[in-house]
Parts: sequence; C-alpha cells; structure tokens
Amino acid sequence: MKSTQTSDLIKEKAKSLGLSDCAIVPVSFLAEEKEHFESWLSAQMHGEMGYMARNTEKRLNPQLLVENAKSIIVVLQNYFPKETQSDKEAPVLSKYAYGTDYHFVLKDKLRRLLEFIHTEITSCTGRPFVDSAPVLERAWARKAGLGWIGKNSNLISLHHGSFFFIGELIVNIELPYDNPKPVSDHCGRCTKCIDACPTKAIVANRVVDARKCISYQTIEVKGELDESLKGQFDNRVFGCDICQDVCPWNLKSEPHNEASFNPHPKLLQLNKDDWENMERPLFNELFKNSAVKRAGFNGLKRNLKFLGNA
Repeated sequence: MKSTQTSDLIKEKAKSLGLSDCAIVPVSFLAEEKEHFESWLSAQMHGEMGYMARNTEKRLNPQLLVENAKSIIVVLQNYFPKETQSDKEAPVLSKYAYGTDYHFVLKDKLRRLLEFIHTEITSCTGRPFVDSAPVLERAWARKAGLGWIGKNSNLISLHHGSFFFIGELIVNIELPYDNPKPVSDHCGRCTKCIDACPTKAIVANRVVDARKCISYQTIEVKGELDESLKGQFDNRVFGCDICQDVCPWNLKSEPHNEASFNPHPKLLQLNKDDWENMERPLFNELFKNSAVKRAGFNGLKRNLKFLGNA
C-alpha cells in the first residue's frame, strides 16, 4: 500500500467519524514550547492546577508518555452549537458544556480510529488523549499545521475558527507524515479578545493568567472564588466564551453535526429564575453526562451565588 493511500485512509476514517480535521506528524521533542511553558509555570499562572507543574518533561516529549511512540495523529472536533440560550438575562453556560462531556465523545472516536488502523492498515498499539494527560495539545495541533496560537492562547484555524476540541492519538508505528508549513499568525493588530476579557486575564500575547480567567475560576477552583474578581464575570456561570465570541475568525464557525453535543431539550430554555432556583434533581437531569459535573451541583450553586444570582 502506498504511503499516500495510508494517509488518505486514516483521514477518510477520521472524517467519517465526524472529526473536522486530521493531520499526522512524527513524535518529537517540543523544544520551541519549553521556555514559554516553563515561564508560565514559574510565574504561578497555573494557580491551583498543580497537575500542570507535574510531568513537564512528558508534556514536552511524548516518547516519555507512550512507550515506543512514533507518530501523533492530531484531530479537531467542532462543537459550535446551532442555537444558544434563549434568555439573555440568564447566567451563561459555556458552549462546550451544552451536551455530553467531550472527553467521552472524542476519546471514543479516537479509540475507533485506532481500531481501524490496527485492523485495516497495520498492527499497532496506541493511546488516545483528550485533555486528560500531560500532552500539549495546542502545540501539537500548531505543529501539525492545523492553525496558529492566537493572542488568547487558543488554537485558531483558518477554516474552523476556534470552537473545536483537540485530540491526539499516539501510536507506536511510523506513518506517512504530513509536511505542514507553519500557519502564520493571522491575528495581526487585532486585540478584540484582550479588550473584551472582563478580568483582564490575557496578560500578554499568547499568555493567559489562569488565576484571573473566568473558566478557571468557575471550573478549576475548588474552594471560594477570588473576591477581587467579584462583579467581573459578565454573568458567566460555568466556563467562558468571551474571547472566542469576539474573535473575527469565529465568524467562520458553522454548527456541529455531533448529536452527543446537542443540549438537553430544557437547557437552552432556562430563564434567570430557573437557574437561580435550580435544585439537585433538575441539575442531575440536565447535566447527567455533562462537563458541568466537574463543578458539581455545589460548585454551580457557589458560582451562582458569586454572580449575585442566588
């Protein structure tokens, strides 16, 4: 089988699984990311996310993470919704949390892709990653030519904007590799994301101080939220899309076709009072398999209280 055929087969399978994009690159040491990442950690910008400071060498070198790692297949999965919350006064839920937790959805697709490669192309072993292990996913997506890192530190695609998840499949075989040219920075002089961030969490180009980030505060913080940020959350109750919503490249965003990401029928119709008076049974019904479970019912109520809505 010719190498181009192998690559085409893998990408066709990825497309059939509903993935937005796919690229294949060899495993290597991320030397260009080392200084940037270590500088971010030394400035304590990771806050309570202690896991970010662990296994730093594995983050930079996947060969330490997966035995005999040879190739990385990087995929994108669109999650931009067809519609958003109807009540403009209601607390705002990040779009990525509307449906089933993306960790489950995307990891299942990567497992199916691995099984396809193993059974239809050549025997191999591998491991899927979806924001769940020390992998610098945006760095690999950039290296694979799938986009550039914007001022808000998100990967931005010329074709898809930034409302997508990134996943990786690391395998122990050499594959026909793409030879991508780095996508140049297309942000130019635009500072819309920096200007729009209510807490001023984007402290430099491609540098986000997580401690000021609304997503970090409403999802990662386990105790009380930072009182110095009170009144600055712009009604965000779980996660935050502000820097993406204002990005001109997201004018290209098209609704996803992944049924698992569709919200519970009641979710987008909740009004302000519904959120304020939400009880545990409704929470469990709406967010049974959702990423919102990461904060839990008590975390959501804490966030609502911080917003002054409960």
